[in-house]
Amino acid sequence: MVLIPLRRIIKNLVHCGPFDLRRRGCNSYVLRPRRIDGPKNIELGNRTIIHKYSWLSTVEEYAGEHFNPRLVFGDDVYVGRYACIVATQNMTIGDGCALSEHVYITDNGHGLSPDAGLIMNQRLFEKGDVSLGPNCFVGYRACILPGVRLGEHCVVGANSVVTKSFPAYSMLAGVPAKLIKKYSRETNEWIAVEDLLAERSI
Repeated sequence: MVLIPLRRIIKNLVHCGPFDLRRRGCNSYVLRPRRIDGPKNIELGNRTIIHKYSWLSTVEEYAGEHFNPRLVFGDDVYVGRYACIVATQNMTIGDGCALSEHVYITDNGHGLSPDAGLIMNQRLFEKGDVSLGPNCFVGYRACILPGVRLGEHCVVGANSVVTKSFPAYSMLAGVPAKLIKKYSRETNEWIAVEDLLAERSI
């Protein structure tokens, strides 16, 4: 009789599943403890890891409103602990993206009318698809709000709130997030926006 080491058994239990996703690629996991709402609308590519205490939510119905959500993670995506990702429409996290801890991403907004009763009973509003291009990095506690599209290799600073879209190779930070640097393929370095403006004025 072959004895399986206890450490391996525990590791397999922690990395087990989930099995009810729309798609789960090879060597991809959502680690326990976790919360997953609407798993049939979620797709994981290959080698994608979503760490402990994450909350993935695809909302099909809320306050009498019906939605058709789709949440897609590409290949080689890394999502840190305590991420909260909520979709009512189409949301795509591109190949190779890295999301730090406590990141929040949503494509909808909550009703906040003082005349419409309890806030938690008010309807959700769809406000535009969200997409992160390949190899984006999202810093600690950053928020990405509805309608935002980031091009490839964008970098979002810690604690930033991204309210609008940015093209590829942008570095952004602040509340609301603003462009602070652009990556130059010619010099292979990040260049501050002030320096770019100075060059154009010469």
